[in-house]
Amino acid sequence: QVQLEESGGGLVQAGESLRLSCTVSGIMYTAPVMGWFRQAPGRQRELVATMTHGGRTNYTDSVLGRFTISRDTGGNTAWLQMDRLNPKDTAFYECYADLSPIGGWVWGRGTRVTVSS
Repeated sequence: QVQLEESGGGLVQAGESLRLSCTVSGIMYTAPVMGWFRQAPGRQRELVATMTHGGRTNYTDSVLGRFTISRDTGGNTAWLQMDRLNPKDTAFYECYADLSPIGGWVWGRGTRVTVSS
């Protein structure tokens, strides 16, 4: 059974850092894409960052230069290093893995990030 386990998150003050991690288990290949979405209260869900197994990354504009996504080489663990957090980063963060074309998308349970001013 394919599962995605994530950890990290919590409450920090503006300017501080957090690191989210995400691991896919139950597959015998490298997930093509892993990343994070987030949804803040009253706002639409947005794609925060993605990384392919080949190392190509993509970020939403609001986190450029502050967030860094990385993955273990050839594996299925990803990390989202979030620096210089601000209250606008407060949201529910969900990790996902795109397993296509072999499988579909799998999701973690999500974790809450709260940044106080």
